[in-house]
Amino acid sequence: MGTNTDDRGRIYLPKDVRERFGERYRIVELPSHVALLPVAEDPLSAVEDAVGDSLEGTPSDELKAEARRKAREEIAAEREEHDGRSDEA
Repeated sequence: MGTNTDDRGRIYLPKDVRERFGERYRIVELPSHVALLPVAEDPLSAVEDAVGDSLEGTPSDELKAEARRKAREEIAAEREEHDGRSDEA
């Protein structure tokens, strides 16, 4: 699916996309692209639904630290991939 921004930089998302993923998104800038990630109305409830009770008893600080570590690893891998493509060009 493709879309354009309007003169104010707004992006139009089709109704079926908004119905499936919601009205709120986080914009994530990566070295090679920009991603829109849906934000749940109740993020904690969404996580609980996704993982069930497998994280029960794990301190939230530990969960945050692990999520940040994984995000840094993914960004570093994306940068390496992007830089490798730049070197080839």
